[in-house]
Amino acid sequence: MIRTIAVAALLLGVTSAAQAEYRTFIISNQPGEYGVDQCLSTGARCGTLVADAFCQSNSYAKAKTFRPAESTDVTASVTPASAGSTEKSQLIAIECER
Repeated sequence: MIRTIAVAALLLGVTSAAQAEYRTFIISNQPGEYGVDQCLSTGARCGTLVADAFCQSNSYAKAKTFRPAESTDVTASVTPASAGSTEKSQLIAIECER
């Protein structure tokens, strides 16, 4: 009986340790002089460095994904981009992992 409990506890520990922790951050995509906004909003390769740096500054290991945020990513408390806006998206979703 004790052996069964020990095996079950070991399996539970291995399973939970193997699962990565993820969090999606929604950030404002403000155009700047460095062109970082274009890297993130277009999914360009240069955006990987920016997204990784953002995740690391929030105590995560790296970015799993980054992309323009969709309406399903945010709640009603966030004002969407205006209908006449020429920008692709004013919000970026960065999913970080530990």
